[in-house]
Amino acid sequence: MKLIINHSSMQPIYEQIVDQVKGKIMQEELAADTLLPSVRTLAKEVRVSALTIKKAYDVLESEGFIVTVHGKGSFVAFANEQLRLEEKKKEVEADFETAIRKGRSCGMSNQEIKELFDIVLED
Repeated sequence: MKLIINHSSMQPIYEQIVDQVKGKIMQEELAADTLLPSVRTLAKEVRVSALTIKKAYDVLESEGFIVTVHGKGSFVAFANEQLRLEEKKKEVEADFETAIRKGRSCGMSNQEIKELFDIVLED
């Protein structure tokens, strides 16, 4: 599995891994029931600690993206359409938050931001 780790990023490495694996699942690059690399194998591939990979896999499992079967490995969970839709909504929300911060940083009021949103929404 091809992952790119940015060691100079402020985002923790395990979160980078979680985001990239989620992205691959959401984009259907990783299909349901696909066996993921073992913790040790992926740690060697991306040159990070096995504990970092384990933490990323734990987060992915807790969020329902993967399932770990003791003695067999970690697999992509069945791609639930509702889960996929919820993740997309989170992305849109994050984009809105970024846009609002940018607007405020250049002195826009909440009312101006709302008006701009309404104008863009009309298109």
